[in-house]
Amino acid sequence: MKMSGVLYRKELRTNFPLIFLFLMIITMYATIIISMYDPNMNSSLQVLAKSMPEIFAAFGMMNVSSSLIDFITNYLYGFLLIIFPFLLNVILCYRLMGKYIDHGSMAYLLSTPIGRRKIVMTQYLVLLTAMLIVVMYTFILIILLSFLMVSEESLDIIHFLYVNIGLLALQYFLGSLCYLSALIFNEARLSIGIGAGINILFIMIWMLSQVGDQLEILHYLTPLSLFDPQLLSTGDGQSWLYIFVLLLCSGIVIVLGQRIFQKRDLPL
Repeated sequence: MKMSGVLYRKELRTNFPLIFLFLMIITMYATIIISMYDPNMNSSLQVLAKSMPEIFAAFGMMNVSSSLIDFITNYLYGFLLIIFPFLLNVILCYRLMGKYIDHGSMAYLLSTPIGRRKIVMTQYLVLLTAMLIVVMYTFILIILLSFLMVSEESLDIIHFLYVNIGLLALQYFLGSLCYLSALIFNEARLSIGIGAGINILFIMIWMLSQVGDQLEILHYLTPLSLFDPQLLSTGDGQSWLYIFVLLLCSGIVIVLGQRIFQKRDLPL
């Protein structure tokens, strides 16, 4: 992969405070959720879920289970850990590409020996690195919190790792769509709005598909269906096919974006 090491380090350093902010938000929510874990409350949670089935289903929280890994995947990976990294993806796509094009400052980067292809791939690699940092941190954090706060049950680390690999693949795909939009449009309101809007539409379709059998067909209209935390936590082989599809689609999207960016006129 062609990239600029200087630009990569500069952008990663510049955006690390933002990444750190999201890590702290995830830390807060993960701590709260894991502190609520009590296998003896399983029946109470089932009653609560049955009293508000549409709400619990929309947020991917209907699979009430007494095991620790099911509890974590249900209440953290079912919605919260999809949304927070996605929001970081949107902001980073603006800061890494949309802002430069919108403000006309792309001319500064292009005046250096770095070509368009290197700029695209370097900024994209910063985006991928940020997602990798977030997912790796979350993986380690939850293992530590589980060890410290849930003494009566150990977390299945191998299967939990599978869940995080799936989450990373999903975020790579969502980020790639946002990045593609930033590469195509000049104005930030379009480059970010369209990319984020398409992904938000996918999320809303995914939420609706969980509400009832009548809307289950919507399940096939969103890439979020390829991320199934419960399936990943069992180590099912089909889940690896889903991960491969997400990564393959991410690669196709970024190659398309790179070719469009190389040929387009920029507001310099």
